[in-house]
Amino acid sequence: MSLPPSHGQRRLGRTTTRRAAEGVVRAIIYVCGWLAIIILAAIALFLIWNSVRALSEAGLGSMLSGTAWYPTSSPGKFGMLPLILGSLFVTGVALVVAVPLGVAAAVFISEFSGTGVKDVMKSIIEFMAAVPSVVYGLIGVAVVIPLVKDVFALNSGMTALAGGIVLGVMSLPTVISISEDALHAVPFDLRQGSAALGNTRWQTTYKVTIPAASSGIFAAIMLGLGRAIGETMAVLMLTGNAAIMPTSVLESVRTMTGTIAAEMGEVVQGGLHYSVLFSVGLVLFVITFAINLAADLVLERQRKRWRR
Repeated sequence: MSLPPSHGQRRLGRTTTRRAAEGVVRAIIYVCGWLAIIILAAIALFLIWNSVRALSEAGLGSMLSGTAWYPTSSPGKFGMLPLILGSLFVTGVALVVAVPLGVAAAVFISEFSGTGVKDVMKSIIEFMAAVPSVVYGLIGVAVVIPLVKDVFALNSGMTALAGGIVLGVMSLPTVISISEDALHAVPFDLRQGSAALGNTRWQTTYKVTIPAASSGIFAAIMLGLGRAIGETMAVLMLTGNAAIMPTSVLESVRTMTGTIAAEMGEVVQGGLHYSVLFSVGLVLFVITFAINLAADLVLERQRKRWRR
């Protein structure tokens, strides 16, 4: 007749099972981390492989410094500088719109709103994030473009300003959500300590809470920047798609993403124009990677500063 396992044996069995489960989870996380790196490297290699013809025949330096984009001329002119500047103009306007409004909304939701208002605003923000970009583009065509045209007395409202305003609104949910999470994560003891020193609620917010959450807010801004610079449909509908050297945000521009989307379906696969469009994608990939790398370096510096 076998005896039932003792309490110590049952505890040892549970400990062994728990350690085995932790080992499996650790292995899965390890594999997923390397898988993400492999996928990123594969994307880079895919873009480089399809850009080889353009890099060898047109030359990367000539494309980056070229100011004329006439791919159908003979010979074709593939100057990317108007596309890069167009993307920067539109993204710059989007940041001017999204950063102050997004951070201010996050501060209000986290620090000053009541529970009911907070729940309603979070629901609205989640709904804004779920709206398709083409719907934002339609709203921009119906509202923003005529408004920009009338306010600045332009012949056409399809400008970098119109596209940037809509992209800024599209980036708001990202900036607000992540900034609010960063503010909410600040320990309540810091707020109580500031109040004990005689600071008002607003003084506590901008002297204590916002600096403590600055790394998270900066991450939200960087993600909003990535959301804006990678958008395609809205800029196709709103910016005029003029591949010319822009001098102000009140001119029509063409972005890198818009160029790829507009022309990829019309090119011969394997041709020079096809390869040049992959080169545009490669440049966009490098710019995005550089922005994220710079953001990580800044965040790591801020973390070290706060740990001192």
